[in-house]
Amino acid sequence: MKVKVYRKGGDYMRMYNSKLDRIVYKLNGLLLCAVIISILYPLVYILIASFTDPVTLLNEGISFNVSEWTLEGYITILSDPAMIRGFINSFIYSTLFALLSVSTSVMAGYALAQKELVGRSFISNIFVVTMFFGGGLVPTYLLIKSLGMLDTIWAIILPGAVNVWNIILSRTYFQSLPKELIESSKIDGADDLQTFIKIILPLAKPIILVLVLYAFVAQWNSYFDAMIYLKSDDLAPLQLVLRRILIQNEPMPGMISDQLALAELKRLSEMIKYAAIVISSLPLMIMYPFFQKYFEEGVMVGSIKG
Repeated sequence: MKVKVYRKGGDYMRMYNSKLDRIVYKLNGLLLCAVIISILYPLVYILIASFTDPVTLLNEGISFNVSEWTLEGYITILSDPAMIRGFINSFIYSTLFALLSVSTSVMAGYALAQKELVGRSFISNIFVVTMFFGGGLVPTYLLIKSLGMLDTIWAIILPGAVNVWNIILSRTYFQSLPKELIESSKIDGADDLQTFIKIILPLAKPIILVLVLYAFVAQWNSYFDAMIYLKSDDLAPLQLVLRRILIQNEPMPGMISDQLALAELKRLSEMIKYAAIVISSLPLMIMYPFFQKYFEEGVMVGSIKG
């Protein structure tokens, strides 16, 4: 048995590692390496493939030779005005959806975290029921149509703005905050609104940023609602525009008899596909490093601490 001595806070701590412990540590290390590789490999492959010449990509696979790289895929996509318009639309939809969703989740979660709220358990149970039972596509479409929201941005933003899971997360976070803070603020003469704005919200920054990331990513990757509720091309989000571009450049069997035209269309489709993935994922990859500081603290809310 090996004994390792660690110094922590001026005191020495002894850790006894048996043979079984060392085997478990090594297996954990191997498993962690396998997970990292399984995550990084698709990312690296897609990134390199987006720059690789389509002919080389189809015949030989990805190439790390810079001379065989090309920006034709990015130029083709970004030269399309619908692409720029779709990018702006998606950013607007995702930003408004995140603001509305997080606002409702935080306010509802804070209210449900207060033991003084009359009917708290009943309201929470009603929220939970909606997680398992929904009206379905047809009733939702008829409701949005009757409200006059078809072919408007509100058909994209409002239907999913209230997220029960996010409300539960925020409620759990607020329940973990010391009650003495609220009691002290009331002793100092602060009302409920002042306590919420000046004391609770600054402390809730981790869960707020996590909910913002969840909501923004979900809306950014969404395109089904836009297919159902939007008719105008000017309102189409980025994902819907990319879908149309990929479908238009996908060769259909039996439609093209010219082999040269078929090969060129296939080359163009392959070139656009990976560039479109990179472009659509770029805002999310830029956002995550800024939110990563608070991400672990926010998602671990309510967990058992040893």
